[in-house]
Amino acid sequence: MKKATLQLLLTRIAFTLLIPLSSFAEDRLRLATTTSTDNSGLLAVLHAPFESAAGIKVDVIAVGTGKALRLAQNGDVDLVMVHAPSAEKKFIEDGFGKRRLPIMHNDFVLLGPANDPAQLASADNLADAIGRIAAVGHPFISRGDDSGTHKKELSIWDSADIDPQGNWYIAAGQGMGAVIKMADDKLAYTLSDRGTWLSFKNKADLRICFEGDPSLHNPYHVILLNDSRHPHIRSNLARRYVDFIRGPEGQRIIGDYRVNGLQLFHPDVIK
Repeated sequence: MKKATLQLLLTRIAFTLLIPLSSFAEDRLRLATTTSTDNSGLLAVLHAPFESAAGIKVDVIAVGTGKALRLAQNGDVDLVMVHAPSAEKKFIEDGFGKRRLPIMHNDFVLLGPANDPAQLASADNLADAIGRIAAVGHPFISRGDDSGTHKKELSIWDSADIDPQGNWYIAAGQGMGAVIKMADDKLAYTLSDRGTWLSFKNKADLRICFEGDPSLHNPYHVILLNDSRHPHIRSNLARRYVDFIRGPEGQRIIGDYRVNGLQLFHPDVIK
């Protein structure tokens, strides 16, 4: 059957069954990315116009940054989008990725109970804020999952010369949304990316207790993989996707995306 005839047949079937034509797309791109990106709701909005125009279905595998990079290292995905600069650079240096390109950024915030028992709001800097949690031993929920947020949290403790130990420090091994809910249940502190927090804001009694320190900057990059290691990966589809999300339409969608009127991400290619 000729491709034009097949496309016409699929269009008629899709119209009859009210199924989006993209559901019949022959090409599928496997994207490993973070739970924080997926939880924000951005990807659903970003992918719809790309899939419709390109005829490429994006299969999102939302995991922690560490696992996303391992999937890419093993050739189990075609592209990776994460937010852990040091791990990303090592991934490139080890020969698993060809190019690391900026997409967008937001920042991290320290969440906690409304009464802020460790008084983070009056801290002079990030080291002071995180140190106050350890000093009073108030419960802190860690992602504990080798995600970008978990890596950032560990670097914050390390910068403050603190080894978090004791019953007050709880490693959840969960994604960001689940950790926010856990922190809310236990009236505990936690570190979150701002995008996920804004998405969950109306579902939690927590509030931002500390923010704005320059070291809380949270950049997201996409990495084109080294197809000489894994010739089967769909590098051509990956490049088309990257061109879209870094192009005018993708960057506009990222900049315009709002939850409850608040901007979650800031585009880094086209301002």
